[in-house]
Amino acid sequence: MHSARDRVEYEPWLEELETVADRLELSSEARSCAVDLFLTDVPAADRSKRAVLAASLYAGSLVAGDGRTQGAVAEAADVSRLSIQSRWKDLLESAGLEPPRW
Repeated sequence: MHSARDRVEYEPWLEELETVADRLELSSEARSCAVDLFLTDVPAADRSKRAVLAASLYAGSLVAGDGRTQGAVAEAADVSRLSIQSRWKDLLESAGLEPPRW
């Protein structure tokens, strides 16, 4: 659970997360999980926020069983696939979840 202050502070990024989630047609469960993952580990640098947003969407979709490919999420979020690949497992671990071992 995250504070209302976090949600207000990062509102523009959360709106962008919803926009990308719309493009991907993600379920509400995947979106909720992605928001939680994003707010758990928001980077200080604005230039890194989009990559973390994309990794959060990818990981959230996996957790919710609404998986999308890294490539699809990268395209929808306008980041490189490598940006997602290098971050999503750490996001899950930061949230106390165990990433898949495949």
